[in-house]
Amino acid sequence: MSNVTVLDHPLIQHKVGVIRRKEVGSKDFRAIISEIAMLMCYEATRDLKLVDVEIETPICSTKVKELSGKKLAVVPILRAGLGMVDGMLAMIPAAKVGHIGLYRDPETLKPVEYYCKLPADCDEREVFVVDPMLATGGSSTAAIQMLKDKGCKHIRFMCIIAAPEGVKKMQEEHPDVDIYIAALDEHLNDHGYIVPGLGDAGDRIFGTK
Repeated sequence: MSNVTVLDHPLIQHKVGVIRRKEVGSKDFRAIISEIAMLMCYEATRDLKLVDVEIETPICSTKVKELSGKKLAVVPILRAGLGMVDGMLAMIPAAKVGHIGLYRDPETLKPVEYYCKLPADCDEREVFVVDPMLATGGSSTAAIQMLKDKGCKHIRFMCIIAAPEGVKKMQEEHPDVDIYIAALDEHLNDHGYIVPGLGDAGDRIFGTK
């Protein structure tokens, strides 16, 4: 799994363990999803390029490092992906935010686009696609294809919990996209839910059933 990174930092593992618990309510679930996204963002941006910049401290002139002008974008897959946006922006506040909405056609079971709004210069940005769950991989692969069709060349995918089936589909369809996962689970059940998973992330974030 060359383009897959499982972010097994102790804080991430601990927080994933908390949100798996069925008794955790929406308020805490939402807050911890955001915290996990923040920690994952820290790891997933580790290879961003830096340049030297001359500045004045209160004492003297010196050189410091700053990001080399690489523009970033965060694109959540609606609706559960929204839960990860604030955590990402806490780390990269200058990033622009786009949105992609997909639903699964009950006949074909294929993802259908119902909403797509991206920054005008998204094709020039390093794009972080975020969705808490990577189950079958249908929505994620479709969302990334939509971005590629609009000219995006530098795409990373971040999810909190993934099933091997979804990872395999992503690797087959988008081998050029780096995947960052907080937990790689066992398998999908007959209903397409990740096992052991945490249930429906969207319902748990927004308190819907």
